[in-house]
Amino acid sequence: MQQRKELSEVAKLFFKLGCVGFGGPAVHIAMMEKEVVQKRKWLSHEQFLDLVGATNLIPGPNSTEMAMHCGQERAGWKGLVVAGLCFIMPAVVITGLFAWAYQQYGQLPQVTPFIYGIKPAIIAVVVSLMITLGKKAFTSIQLIIVGKIAAALALYGFHEILILFGAGLLGILLQLARNRKHTLQNVFPFALLQLAYTTSNIFDWKIFWIFLKVGAILYGSGYVLFAFLDAELVRTNMLTKQQLTDAIAVGQFTPGPVFSSATFIGWQLQGFPGAVAATIGIFLPSFLFVALLNPLIPRLRKSRFMSAFLDTVNAASIALILAICVEMGKTTVTDWKTILIALLGFACTFLFPKINSAFIILGGALSGYLLSLV
Repeated sequence: MQQRKELSEVAKLFFKLGCVGFGGPAVHIAMMEKEVVQKRKWLSHEQFLDLVGATNLIPGPNSTEMAMHCGQERAGWKGLVVAGLCFIMPAVVITGLFAWAYQQYGQLPQVTPFIYGIKPAIIAVVVSLMITLGKKAFTSIQLIIVGKIAAALALYGFHEILILFGAGLLGILLQLARNRKHTLQNVFPFALLQLAYTTSNIFDWKIFWIFLKVGAILYGSGYVLFAFLDAELVRTNMLTKQQLTDAIAVGQFTPGPVFSSATFIGWQLQGFPGAVAATIGIFLPSFLFVALLNPLIPRLRKSRFMSAFLDTVNAASIALILAICVEMGKTTVTDWKTILIALLGFACTFLFPKINSAFIILGGALSGYLLSLV
């Protein structure tokens, strides 16, 4: 009875976040922190930070994996599955409708004014989250220095996974320097998934394999996804560059994970069976990675060396998200209208801390549309 109640809570929360989660991984994580840490107390700030850091170390869509982690923490492995499916499903359904309409009419609706307002609102929400989590992550001078170095390297163009693992290694070395008598005895397990390649009339296994490979090895944002799919599909003439560009655009202006772009692409390639194959393929590795990683995090915390690893990775993760905000700000907050939207977003997050972040994002979208009429 208790587990059924917990599963119901997980399903309702992550379905809601999947419906209103505009803006990409950083803002999704901000929404989750407000819901599962501040509002529901399912996790402490420290536990949530550990999950953020661990999620950044594995391939796949970070916010979807965070949803799975939170679901597992609340309701076990069933919670992992329920949270992941409920968070993904709204985006997949909405993207599927766009994909069908696009195939019928060959164009997307005009959404530029809304995106114009959403982006500065996203920056306000994410920076607010980083201030909250930063107080927990930067607990020493060493971690502050690590964070500054990580942010500088990210802005300079270094790959985020190199920064994260480099930060973790630095944390271990600092711990070794503090206590030379102990040796490192922890090893990260890695699993590889190998599936048979067959053909079917109701499920396109070729498309499934392409997207499974992408989901199993992809680190980074939707822009990295764009580069991967360009190599896999555009250069092999399976998809046009315009179709790929439109797919990524759909993933960005619909709620939920940007990886729902896979649904759109699969539909353009092979209709409904292609959409199903692409969607399952790109998200399946995340379920497996999270199921393997989640039980290890508390054990890693018990080791001084791996605890130091997690602390520095957490600090670097916060720094990376702030670096993304800086880069986004350069191209987003460019005139008085976007500055106004960003400032109003900041004001709302600080004056009304209990307000749902989705309302700030939707308010930004509406403001962008109204200001575009000026």
